[in-house]
Amino acid sequence: MAGEPKKLSRPILYIDGAVCLVLLMMVMSGVFIAGKIGPDDKSPDLQGSLYKPTKIYRAEKQHITEYYEAVGTVRPKTETRIEAQITGRILEIPVRPGEKLKKGKILVLLDDRESKTKLDQARLALTSAKARKEKAKEGRLSARAVLNQAESSYKRLKTLFDSDIVTSHELEAAESTYLQAKARLEQAEEALKEADSEVLRVEKTIEQSRIALGYTRILAPEVGEVEKRLAEPGDLAWPGKPLLIIQTRGELRLEAQVIEGLILCVPLGAELETVITALNESLKGIVEEIVPSADPMTRTFLVKIGLPHHESLFPGMFGRLLIPIEEKEIIVVPKDAVLNIGQMEVVTILENNRWKKIFVKTGKEIDNHRLEILSGLDGGEQLALKRKEDE
Repeated sequence: MAGEPKKLSRPILYIDGAVCLVLLMMVMSGVFIAGKIGPDDKSPDLQGSLYKPTKIYRAEKQHITEYYEAVGTVRPKTETRIEAQITGRILEIPVRPGEKLKKGKILVLLDDRESKTKLDQARLALTSAKARKEKAKEGRLSARAVLNQAESSYKRLKTLFDSDIVTSHELEAAESTYLQAKARLEQAEEALKEADSEVLRVEKTIEQSRIALGYTRILAPEVGEVEKRLAEPGDLAWPGKPLLIIQTRGELRLEAQVIEGLILCVPLGAELETVITALNESLKGIVEEIVPSADPMTRTFLVKIGLPHHESLFPGMFGRLLIPIEEKEIIVVPKDAVLNIGQMEVVTILENNRWKKIFVKTGKEIDNHRLEILSGLDGGEQLALKRKEDE
């Protein structure tokens, strides 16, 4: 029909759409914008004579040590479990977790009434034992006096009997008296020994009661800090039951799990680098102990590294042990020389007296100012800082 617009064929519509899509992609990739690098550009010129960098660096080759990082935890070198030496009811625990301790500070008070009663009874028993000992001494003195008198009479009558002055009957009576006195003295000596032994036994009982009474006051064995409190007033304490855990400050170490394939890389006495994440710094440590058997579940060995004193270092902090594995050569450049364009990384180098951009692939940060270059540079290239207009 006349006057109606002609319909475009379907192939022409597809061609027009494809052209528009290509143009849109070229615009987005910066093909029509001066100074931008397209994805297929390998070494775009910067009109070398016009580009004058303010500072020139050089891609350097550097030998570094590759490390394996074994994770671990900071722990005190000594942890003391505080337990009661006797059974008793807890009256008071005047310390809390985190509290710093001096040697001799009271940690736990137990009910001491039973111990005091036993000590008082032992003291009364000692008084009685000493009285019996004094009585035994007096008995021995009396028996010795009787024996001396009987012995003298027996000897005198024996002399008279030899002279036929006294009869045999009188001599036998004197001898019997002498032997009886001698037996009584031996009995008195034995009684004195028993009394003396009783005094010694009761004195030991008093000492034991005094020690038991001292056990009702549990004191800090050394300077440290309360790590855990495992009991409360009113609880029953007995030998073997932990009441508190005390840790020593300033005597800390990193306990790390090292895989079995690297255990030979951490010999005893070796000085290794440790990184404490919370402190954001590294500390030199000495390998002090290696548990001589691996964990069958994780196939790792427990390695304990002594750490130097640090005011901000606390037990329980996360740390890493850096175990040297191998030496290798890498290429490093300043971080300010690397320009990020999307997911691509570009540096500006001087080649044949012209500055041009080339693509590189970076690795890990060497420090706060330099990056490792994995590919794109061979080392020795002159680099320019990225320009503000490139950012």
